Amino acid sequence: MYNLLISAGAAVAVFLIVSLSAGFQYWWAAGLAALLVFLGSFLVISRIVTKKLEAIMEPAMKDIQAQRFEKGLRDLKSALRFGKWQIYVESQINSAIGMVYFVRRDFSTAFPYLEKGFFKNWVTMGMLAVTYMKRNKHDKMKETFDKALMGSPKESLLYALYAYCLNEIGETVKGCEVLAKGVSKLPGDENLKQNLELLREGKKMKMKGYGEMWLQFHLESLGTIQKQQMAAMGGRRRIIRK
Repeated sequence: MYNLLISAGAAVAVFLIVSLSAGFQYWWAAGLAALLVFLGSFLVISRIVTKKLEAIMEPAMKDIQAQRFEKGLRDLKSALRFGKWQIYVESQINSAIGMVYFVRRDFSTAFPYLEKGFFKNWVTMGMLAVTYMKRNKHDKMKETFDKALMGSPKESLLYALYAYCLNEIGETVKGCEVLAKGVSKLPGDENLKQNLELLREGKKMKMKGYGEMWLQFHLESLGTIQKQQMAAMGGRRRIIRK
């Protein structure tokens, strides 16, 4: 990362200058000065890069929310040039791009971006795992879910999604283990408790309680999605009439 390299280079230069001018017996002073320069340089560069990213990312996400997808994606991709400057920047941008393509059902285009995504973005990690499942790469699916849970151990839907996918590939027992682990982490979560009971009874999991967050993974049929969306619209109309 350029930021680390520049900051480290500046720190080394300061250490050598102070050591040569004051004498190597004052190495501790040179080390302290170098540390201060490293931290100061790192923070300043980080702030500059962050501001430049915000200037690109915020309008891009607004365009995507307004369904101006091509413009939003073009701007997101342009932000990748900052990936070498700051740690995790490139992976976070890849996650954002992959998510947009996946939600639009352009799975093949989404895949390489999701593969290079940020491991702490559990939603895009879930999308990547679902893609592996659909490609019959079950070991990669499980590896991806396990990595996502390490980064986000308190997300109810992540446990449910993992268990759902395990059940889909015939590993219901492991699915129950994942849900039990989720219940131990989130003991008050009724969705996890209900689905654990259903799986133990050999029944289909009920994911409706997760709403649109669940639907974005495209594991329901289009007919089911349309019915749920119509039901939600009907509920909103009744609220407006009142």
